Amino acid sequence: MRDFGGTTVVPVGEGPEDVVVDAAGRVYTGLADGRIVRVAGFTGPVETVAEVPGRPLGLELLGDDELLVCASDAGLLAVSLADGAVRTLVDRVAGARLEAVNNAAVAADGTIYFTDSSQRFRIPQWRADLVRRTATGRLFRRTPDGAVTELLGGLEFANGVALAADGSWVAVAETGAARVHRVWLTGARAGTAEVFVDDLPGHPDNIALGSDGLVWITLPSPRVAALAAVHRLPAALRALLSMLPPGLQPGPGRTLGVLAVDDRGATVHRFSGEIAGFEMLTGVREAGGRLWFGSLTGSTLATVAL
Repeated sequence: MRDFGGTTVVPVGEGPEDVVVDAAGRVYTGLADGRIVRVAGFTGPVETVAEVPGRPLGLELLGDDELLVCASDAGLLAVSLADGAVRTLVDRVAGARLEAVNNAAVAADGTIYFTDSSQRFRIPQWRADLVRRTATGRLFRRTPDGAVTELLGGLEFANGVALAADGSWVAVAETGAARVHRVWLTGARAGTAEVFVDDLPGHPDNIALGSDGLVWITLPSPRVAALAAVHRLPAALRALLSMLPPGLQPGPGRTLGVLAVDDRGATVHRFSGEIAGFEMLTGVREAGGRLWFGSLTGSTLATVAL
């Protein structure tokens, strides 16, 4: 395990929740005000490339000329990198609006795997969902023809998504239960699900496949003892607690964490500690031996060399 020594912070604007890096090394993130911005390296100017409805969270490259944006209550969007035009890919499933679209991964053929964190609460009310344990999170697949199917349900705040390099499985983070599941897509086990990484030292947020073939997992907070205690209470008491002001509900700790695991779920890298000028590490991307971090609540990205 190593600390975050040598990390550089890059101011970009409020709430750069996730990050993605293109072939030229430029970094994209989505801000709380709906802007999608691009920054070239540590000191490059922050350039607005689009503005989307909803709250942009997870980002992925979609072909050579578009960006896939999980825009929370606005749905799954495609954004042109040439002119910023926005088109909606999915905002409803079976006639019901999606109001907590969170993270995604894209296959080589254009198939998209994405999460809807909760059917009861929108993303800003994530604390209430975790306290009440609604277990209504879902993992979906959207094929290139637009058909959407549910791959896995009953998740305690479904979050990050990562696709195996060979497309044989897709992983999904379950924040409330501090674990990552895997759904097999090919071979004899196709259609079956299993726990991929269990008993994580923190509550996972976004996850992503790195250029190194590892699955990188963010841990914006260590396991919260108060949340575990709340989970043992009757449902009626949990419902009452969920209505308290956020400051009185169980909240994240200050220690940040990132893990990288191989295709067996074994830990290869682990970072833990604090980063000056940075908070609540929710997005991670490894590209060419460098890590980039996003933050749901801060105003900077962070980066460190492996």
